[in-house]
Amino acid sequence: MNNFRQYEDAIALHHNSLSVKTAPVLCWDFHNEFLTAVKSFFLDLKKLNSIAYQNKWVQDNWDLKNSLKEEVVIVTDSKLKIVFASHNIVKMNGYVEAEVLGRSPKMFQGEATNLITSNEIRCAIIAQQPFEKIVMNYKKNGEVYACLIKGFPVFNIKGDLSHYIAFEKAA
Repeated sequence: MNNFRQYEDAIALHHNSLSVKTAPVLCWDFHNEFLTAVKSFFLDLKKLNSIAYQNKWVQDNWDLKNSLKEEVVIVTDSKLKIVFASHNIVKMNGYVEAEVLGRSPKMFQGEATNLITSNEIRCAIIAQQPFEKIVMNYKKNGEVYACLIKGFPVFNIKGDLSHYIAFEKAA
C-alpha cells in the first residue's frame, strides 16, 4: 500500500510542475471522433465475427479489418435481407444500420439504377457467384451516387449457402 502512495505523490508532483494545467478544449472533438470511430470499428468486427461463427462460415480470404476501414460492409441472409451493415454506411448514404436491418439492398436503388446491371447482379446471386459492379444508388436524402459493389456468396461448413457479403464504396 505504501508503494501506491509513493506513486500517487510522484504523479501529483509531476502534474503540479507542468506549465499547462488543462488540455486545450479544441482537441476534445477530434479525440472523441477518433475514439468513436475506433469503438465502432471494433464493434463491427465483433459483430461480423459473431455472425461468421454462429453460422459456421467457411472462411474466405477477406481482409475484414481493412475492408471495415475503407469500405462499407453489408451482409444479407440467404433471402437477401440485411442482417449487418458497418457503421460507416452513414457516411456513404446517410442511413444508419438500424434503418436498413431486415430490408433488401434494393432499398438503395431507384429510377437512375441501370436495370441491366441489376439483372446481372441478380443472375450472379441466383448462380451463387461473386460479382463486381458499379450501381447508381440513392442516398437517404435522395441524392444519386455511383457505388462500386463487390459481392460474394458465403457458405457454411456443410457447403450450404448461408449469407451474402458485399464490400461497397462510392465509385
